Amino acid sequence: MTTEIVHCAACSGRGAPSSGRRTFVVLLLALTGVVTGSGAQQTGFKRTILQQADLSIAGREAVTAISELQPGASAAPHTHPGEEIGYVLEGSVVVEQEGKSPLTAGAGQAFLIPAGTVHGAKNAGSTTARILTNFIVEKGKPLATPVR
Repeated sequence: MTTEIVHCAACSGRGAPSSGRRTFVVLLLALTGVVTGSGAQQTGFKRTILQQADLSIAGREAVTAISELQPGASAAPHTHPGEEIGYVLEGSVVVEQEGKSPLTAGAGQAFLIPAGTVHGAKNAGSTTARILTNFIVEKGKPLATPVR
């Protein structure tokens, strides 16, 4: 994920932020990256955020990512603060949603997870599964919240 420092509201109109304020902004952006899912990840599961942008709907943002599951790996049950729209690029995954039968989606197939729905996925195949994932979520909330 590319991190870009922009002037925040607190330093708007006053030129470059001071060294202390610049450090605060950098730390804040780093922590945001951890909260949005680019920090620690499960073994065999990797999510790479490609883009994160505000939407025309106040308080919402779009996040585009590539999710990868190694053979036999799974993404533990979790929720998102908005919809997840997935498109399988390679391999196949078994998507398990609360209240629904498991769905096996292969390359070229798409799936949708409604906001707040407990779900998980696993790669039961012998090759890496790659999924293009788009999230339409509430801005400022963690991208994924584990369900214990």
